[in-house]
Amino acid sequence: MTDGLPRIRTVTASRYVTPLREGGSLPAIVEADDDGLYVLKFRGAGQGPKALIAELLAGEIGRLAGLPVPEIVFAMLPPDLARTEPDAEIQSLIGASGGLNLALDYLPGSVTFDPLVFQPDARLASAIVWFDAFVCNVDRTARNVNMLMWHRRLWLIDHGAALYFHHAWNQRDAHALTPFARIVDHVLLKFASLLEQADAEMRERIAIDKVADIVELIPDAWLADDPGFDSRTHQKNAYLNYFEARLASSDIFLREAIHARAAHV
Repeated sequence: MTDGLPRIRTVTASRYVTPLREGGSLPAIVEADDDGLYVLKFRGAGQGPKALIAELLAGEIGRLAGLPVPEIVFAMLPPDLARTEPDAEIQSLIGASGGLNLALDYLPGSVTFDPLVFQPDARLASAIVWFDAFVCNVDRTARNVNMLMWHRRLWLIDHGAALYFHHAWNQRDAHALTPFARIVDHVLLKFASLLEQADAEMRERIAIDKVADIVELIPDAWLADDPGFDSRTHQKNAYLNYFEARLASSDIFLREAIHARAAHV
């Protein structure tokens, strides 16, 4: 911990390696000044900085909850990196994303999770289903599982589509107190037979003071001037208020998940 906040490293991208054509965030593998490889999420991509905020918050809260999430780092992107790229789209994306971005540790040799090949145990599956309902992650479906197998272990990636409601964010949002109906499409729902146990365990692990520390990590430059907020501080408070209310009323989305599973198993 540094100044009371979780420790997240900052690296500087030194080489653009290759694009990853999946997903709306148009990620890419880059090499950084620590000689590591990272999957970079661009601030200038179509979904904008809020996808990075969702990635940061959901990823770090997932780690707080004990879920397997690759290391998240802040990544400085020099705009002149675009000069070595022949692809005009990549040049434009790098140019629009100069400065602070977000990246995840690259897992070399990993493969996309396939539920027909690997079946997670009920406790892990239930924790992941609960977590995705907690953060309103719409993007862990059979069509786009957003999980990898690496060293025979399941890893969670790509949380940029979580907290989807913040793209039309205002202080009157009631999403914290609503069920998450789209949990019915979750790729792990059929394996999640211990949802009530997961609810008790996750509520114990996710301490709201630690969540507050994670929310404070959001760079001010990533916060837009959304209607209904007087300042960026109020925007950060809105994220924290969401998580606090969501945690206190987890029975709402827990029952939705249990009902969805009973109807489809």
